[in-house]
Amino acid sequence: MTTLSKAGKVKEESKKTIIESLIKIYKDETIAYRALNLIEERFQKYEPRDIKEKWLTEKDSILITYGDSLQKKDSKGINVLHEFLNKYVGKAISTVHILPMYPYTSDDGFSVVDYKMIDSKLGTWEDVNNLAKDYDLMFDAVINHISKSSNWFQKFLALEEPYKGFFLVADPSEDYSQVVRPRALPLLTPFETKDGTKYVWTTFSDDQIDLNYNSIELLVEILDVLVTYSMNGAKFIRLDAIGYLWKELGTTCIHLPQTHEIVKLIRKVLDIYAPGTMIITETNVPHKENISYFGNGSDEAHLVYQFALPPLTMFTLLKGDATKLMGWLKSLEPYNSHTSFLNFLSSHDGIGIRPTEGILTDIERQFLVDTTLKHGGEVSFKDNGDGTKSPYELNINYQDALAGPEDSDEIRIRRFLAAQTILLSLKGMPGIYIHSLLGSRNDYYGKTTSGIPRRINREKLNVENLEAALNSDTNRRKIFDELIRMLTIRSKHSAFSPVASQEILELDFRVFAIIRKNEDTGEVIYVLINVSNEDITLELSNLRGRDLLSGITIQSKVTLKGLQPMWIHLEHEI
Repeated sequence: MTTLSKAGKVKEESKKTIIESLIKIYKDETIAYRALNLIEERFQKYEPRDIKEKWLTEKDSILITYGDSLQKKDSKGINVLHEFLNKYVGKAISTVHILPMYPYTSDDGFSVVDYKMIDSKLGTWEDVNNLAKDYDLMFDAVINHISKSSNWFQKFLALEEPYKGFFLVADPSEDYSQVVRPRALPLLTPFETKDGTKYVWTTFSDDQIDLNYNSIELLVEILDVLVTYSMNGAKFIRLDAIGYLWKELGTTCIHLPQTHEIVKLIRKVLDIYAPGTMIITETNVPHKENISYFGNGSDEAHLVYQFALPPLTMFTLLKGDATKLMGWLKSLEPYNSHTSFLNFLSSHDGIGIRPTEGILTDIERQFLVDTTLKHGGEVSFKDNGDGTKSPYELNINYQDALAGPEDSDEIRIRRFLAAQTILLSLKGMPGIYIHSLLGSRNDYYGKTTSGIPRRINREKLNVENLEAALNSDTNRRKIFDELIRMLTIRSKHSAFSPVASQEILELDFRVFAIIRKNEDTGEVIYVLINVSNEDITLELSNLRGRDLLSGITIQSKVTLKGLQPMWIHLEHEI
C-alpha cells in the first residue's frame, strides 16, 4: 500500500520518519520542518506509484557501461548499446548500469552540468525509457559534486538565491590536514564571484565543485533528481562518492553521521515516492567502512560494492594461492535477505587498493603495484594529509592485470575466465564491466592521447568492428561466448540466488572452494576453481553430481586442470 494520499501528500507516519532523519542531519527542528515542507511542496507533482517490490534472484546481473562505449556513425550511443544488447546478449544480463549519461565537462561524465538532461551524443530520455522496456536500469547519481559550468554554480558565482548556499565556501588559512583525500589535488579552489575571490571546496578536481548539504534547498533539489531518475526507468540508483557528502572542519570529512542520515533520508523518500527503487552506495574504502552503508539492514543501502574483491582476486590468480581470498570471505559478516553485495572485478575506475587494508600486507600490496606497472598499467595515489602519498588505484584492464606479455593467449584467457567464474559464483549480485564481457585489452591509445590513466580501460569500440570480431574465431569471441554461457547457466540455478547460503571450504590452497545452497529449493552447487596453473586431484567422498560447465559426471574424485572452474550440481543435499 502506498504511503501517499491521492494528492501526493506524505502521510503522518511517513512524515515522522523523514523528520527524524532531518533533525539528525540539521540538529534543529525548525530547519527540519522547513525542509519537510519543501519536500512536500516539490513532490506534489509526482503521481503515487504502486510498484510491487521484489528482491534479487539468481537471474539478476548487471552490465556496467558508458552510454557511448559502443559507437556507430550517425547513431546515438544508447540506441547503439540497445541494439547490440538485444542482438548478442539478450536475457543473459538483467540490468544495465549506464555510467553518467548527462552533459558534462570533464572526468568522463563525472563532472555533471545538468542532472536532468541526457547528453545529446547519447540520445534522449525517450531512448533511455525504451532501453528500460528490455532491461532493468541503474542510473548514476553524482551528487557529491557538480561541474563548475553548471547553471547552479554559475548562479552561485553571481550570488543568486538560493544558489549561493549550494556550495561550500572555505577559509584557506584553516587546518585541513585531517581531511581524507581520494586524489592528490588541492582541496580548495579560488573562484571570482560577484563579491570577490572565494575559496570553494573541491574534493575531486577544480571542475567538480562539492555540494553543500547544509542547504535544505540543495537537499530538496537532489532528492527531486533521484525521484526523477526512478520515474524514468531507474530500478537501481548508484550514489557516487557518497562517503564524502558531509563536510565538517576538524574531521576526516568521510563517513560522517550526517552522511549516513542523508542516505537514510534518500531511502525513505524513494520508498514513499518511488517504491521498488534500490540504492547502491559507491565507497572505495576499507571493508568495514564500506559495509557500514548497510545501516541496520533495512534503512540505508540495499547493495554495497564489494571493493575488496577485485584486488584480492587479482592477487589470488597471480600467486596461484586462494588463501587470502578464502580467509577474507570466511570473515564476511552475514547480511539479511534485504541487503546484498554487488560483486565486481572491473569497472570504469581502476582496481582500488585501500579496500585490502587489514587483509593484505604492505609487501603484498606492493606486489600488485609492481605487477600492474610490469603489465603496462599505471598507479594513482592518494594524499594522506601528512605530506605523504600512498597507492590508491591500479589503472589497468583486468585481463592484462592477470597476465603479462610473457604469458600465452591461452593462459591469459583461462586465468581471466577463472577470475570471472569466482565473481559469478559468490553470494550477491554480479556486475560485469562491458570491456570484461567483450574481452578488451589495455587501451594505450586512449590513455596516451588523453593523459588520463583511467582511460586505459575505457575504450570506445566501433560496433561494426566489434561484431566482425565476435563473428570470427578471436580471443574476444572466446571470452564473450563463455561469459554469456556462464551467465545463462547461472540464471537457471537457485543455488546462485543472493539469498542462498555460502559455505567456505578449505581443500587445497590452490583451489577456490565454496558451497552454495538454496534452503528454499534444496539446490546445492559445489564451486571448485583451480587458481593455479597446476593440475590438482581432490578426494571428496560425499561428492556426486554433474559439472554444469563441462557436462561431466563427478563422483568422489575430482581432477581440476590448471585454472579450470567447476560448478558441480549435487544429486543430493549435503
